[in-house]
Amino acid sequence: MEDYENFKLAEPIPGPSTESLGAVAKELGVVIIASLFEKRTEGLYHNTTAVIDADGSYLGKYRKMHIPDDPAYYEKFYFTPGDLGYKVFKTKFATIGVLICWDQWYPEAARITSLMGAQILFYPTAIGWATNQDDATNTEQYNAWQTIQRSHAVANGVHVVSVNRTGFEQDGLMKFWGGSFVANPFGTVIHQSPHTDEENVVLELDLSKTDRYRTHWPFLRDRRIDSYQPITKRYIDDEQ
Repeated sequence: MEDYENFKLAEPIPGPSTESLGAVAKELGVVIIASLFEKRTEGLYHNTTAVIDADGSYLGKYRKMHIPDDPAYYEKFYFTPGDLGYKVFKTKFATIGVLICWDQWYPEAARITSLMGAQILFYPTAIGWATNQDDATNTEQYNAWQTIQRSHAVANGVHVVSVNRTGFEQDGLMKFWGGSFVANPFGTVIHQSPHTDEENVVLELDLSKTDRYRTHWPFLRDRRIDSYQPITKRYIDDEQ
């Protein structure tokens, strides 16, 4: 719902949450991708992820670029579109790209982030079904969601890690569909989480597979970058 009181939950980045999470990352020796409600200044807010390295250091942030206007989400009320561009972060374990939720439907975002050197694309997500939908519609929506992200893995030759929440909001009108998954650089799902239950998983990724798949399926080599200028237009009218 659109509630002005919710803006009081936002905070600067870096700020209190990144400081606390930095201590956790250092203690456990892990990289943390933290989804936060960023207060940039009075009246200016972003949907932002902060990335913290395994030594506890703050590496930077990515502000969600694509802001949807969906029933029960009200994101355009709360969030200003990101203006930092696409980002990669060189962590202890890998160079990672982070995109947020609605960004996952856009091949341009995945492509640019991959071209910047991302070895893994992470998509922290909160997406779900309206509880009054039929099962066939739910299945179609989930399959589309997973398929588009698996296609990013194939087209760019990188692992994709998509993490979605579970549970209900909006007085039970919205059920988040979970279904978090990991795809290898050819789009094969190598881990699939359930739709209804929370799950903690440790999965080892072989980053050398990027070179193998990109060599055997050289999509990056064969790109015709000289022909892609029309992609910068909103729409291509016949008379243009």
